[in-house]
Amino acid sequence: MQSSPTHRASFSIGSEADAKRVVDVLTEVFFDGDAAVAAFERPDGQWDVTLHFAEPPDQARLRELVENSAGNAIAATLAFDTIEARDWVKASLEDLVPVPAGRFVVHGSHDRDRVAPNKLAIEIEAALAFGTGHHGTTRGCLLLLDHVLKSSRPRNVLDLGTGTGVLAIAAAKALHRAVLASDIDPPSVRVAAENAALNEVGSLVRVIRATGFAAPDFARAGPFDLVLANILANPLRQLAGPMVRHLSPGARVILSGLLTHQAPAVIAAYRTRGLVPLRHLRIEEWSSLLLRKVS
Repeated sequence: MQSSPTHRASFSIGSEADAKRVVDVLTEVFFDGDAAVAAFERPDGQWDVTLHFAEPPDQARLRELVENSAGNAIAATLAFDTIEARDWVKASLEDLVPVPAGRFVVHGSHDRDRVAPNKLAIEIEAALAFGTGHHGTTRGCLLLLDHVLKSSRPRNVLDLGTGTGVLAIAAAKALHRAVLASDIDPPSVRVAAENAALNEVGSLVRVIRATGFAAPDFARAGPFDLVLANILANPLRQLAGPMVRHLSPGARVILSGLLTHQAPAVIAAYRTRGLVPLRHLRIEEWSSLLLRKVS
């Protein structure tokens, strides 16, 4: 049967941080299936942001959204056209190449055969490049997780703010143990659970909807030997107190989702609560931190 045409809106923006900010806004507005949002880096360092709609979009509204989140100059470059649905799916996947991170490789279904047999493959089908391993924060967390697993085997693992579930899946695959994953966003909870099942660790990864550490599931599953939290700098600072109460002595904590200039404030928030930094991994302008609870 002939594929229905899809309506496309696209623009370019100057940096990964800017692209993520704009994509976060657009995803929040269109998450309910109105549009698929994709962002990919170009060879020249610019980022292409594309939205695909089943129905013709409200161009004035979309231009206003882009203008509010990216400025007049970017909004002025917003272009609209119509293409075949099968074509944009293929185009979106072409640039989403497998991403290695230590023993892990994050990939889409179109690249299953490109993953070396000695690697732990994590298959993620997501509309966004963020949360699939292509974003510096996700890759940083995976690299630090690989480092931790070289010298220890945590028994109780938490992925806080799991998103697409990449980190929870990675931990479950490497450890063959149960992992608790949480997110504040109901669609993310669903997507993470689906991705865990896709990667054959659905029986190990339990995904819950929770804000911070408010849910009783954390007390039941903890104390945690390892916490992975790839969220944002401000929530990370606010969660330092509640998090330390759910950690076992000597626990490792991997934090990301922060720009490099935000790292000192995050480190300070955790140091005052007895966690010392072990590693600070920088990927472009993003930082990922490994800390240990000393008492």
